[in-house]
Amino acid sequence: MSKGVDSANDLKKVESYTVPELDAIVRLSDFYQAGIFITINSRAAMKKAIKNGLIKINGKTGFTGDHLRGGECIEIYQNIKQTVKPDIPLKIEVLYEDDDLAVVNKPCGIVVSGNKRWTLENALSGNLKKSSRDDALLRPEPVHRLDYPTSGVVLIAKTSQSVLLLNKLFEDRKIDKVYHAVIIGSLKEAGIIQSKIENKDARSEYKVMSSIESPKFKFLNLTELKPHTGRRHQLRIHMSGIGNPIFGDLKYGKEGLILKGKGLYLHASSLSFVHPFTKKKMFIQAALPKKFTKLFPEFDTVSKE
Repeated sequence: MSKGVDSANDLKKVESYTVPELDAIVRLSDFYQAGIFITINSRAAMKKAIKNGLIKINGKTGFTGDHLRGGECIEIYQNIKQTVKPDIPLKIEVLYEDDDLAVVNKPCGIVVSGNKRWTLENALSGNLKKSSRDDALLRPEPVHRLDYPTSGVVLIAKTSQSVLLLNKLFEDRKIDKVYHAVIIGSLKEAGIIQSKIENKDARSEYKVMSSIESPKFKFLNLTELKPHTGRRHQLRIHMSGIGNPIFGDLKYGKEGLILKGKGLYLHASSLSFVHPFTKKKMFIQAALPKKFTKLFPEFDTVSKE
């Protein structure tokens, strides 16, 4: 049995491809071109799949040195045993779902994915329907991240092809993200911040929607934030950098103005993108959490519905 596979029962076929007529003999490990396979997106991934016994040629396990002459049927498999992770009984609000993708509302205080048991990823199988597509993932996969203390919209892939296409949308900056935050201090009505983060260009835009006076913090501002680049902790760093940190930010807050026990007041409110399969324009929104609307009740859209 090949490395990484304990039993043939551990394998699930996810796609197949018939090799066209070739001008010259090609080694299996060199047979990669972008777009041929849905689930393999690089030469390195091709070699790794071969090494793990996840590629078959005409029904037999493929090896690096196998030659292709044309006409062979190449099958790509997933190792079910390796992809099994724990499911957790956490109810997640599903904002949108179809056979290819979903958008969910991540609660604050949970990581999106990782080695821990209590992750958003481990809650998805219990909240989403399994795709009926041939390349359906064994488990839905988040295609981007939100920080542990941040709540809001997370885009989920349900098939191998949607992983690739959604990642491409992010790479090409064709997904618009809008956040809302409660910002501390006196703040202009709107502004653009372009200070670098870790020597990389970063650009954020903000607009104040409402302000209330606070004896301790002077002002608390419900603010719309738009990141035009995707640096880690970008919005938190940018707002802190102009002297107006996000309310409850333990990492980037100003000394003496850090609120503890209420969490970070940063919420990923909406995603806008063109659906990679239906080509429809998508706008998906998550209502502001209650801790926001307690401060700014006029924005409590849930209670008004």
